[in-house]
Amino acid sequence: MPTVLIATDNDAVADEVAAAIEDDETTIVRLRAGVEVPPAVEAHQPDLVVLDLQIGNMGGMAVATHLRAEIAMERLDDVAILMLLDRTADVFLAKRSSADGWLVKPLDSFRLRRAAKALLGGGDYHEATGIESVPPVAPASA
Repeated sequence: MPTVLIATDNDAVADEVAAAIEDDETTIVRLRAGVEVPPAVEAHQPDLVVLDLQIGNMGGMAVATHLRAEIAMERLDDVAILMLLDRTADVFLAKRSSADGWLVKPLDSFRLRRAAKALLGGGDYHEATGIESVPPVAPASA
């Protein structure tokens, strides 16, 4: 039974993501602040973390980077990260944060389900944006 953590301070985004991926077998955990994500990952051990790029005072990139550092230091178990981007130019930020996948808004249920399924299956999901040549940055090793 997968657990998906959704972190956004935008109710419409949270509702859209939850409606697209929630089913009888999926548990959804909703957070409204980026600072809440690391303790929630430790407590709930989700299979997928969905991060809105803009989350209050600790945005999605900072949260993803922090999670990757905690994972590298073996303080958290590895978790797939899907970042919700505001514009195509933000793909650079998703790559820099080592997100496993990203979607550019506006969102739709089909793309959300496809991305969640790919990430929950151990893969990645990157929308074609025309800037795929920017290499991801490996997380710092401990």
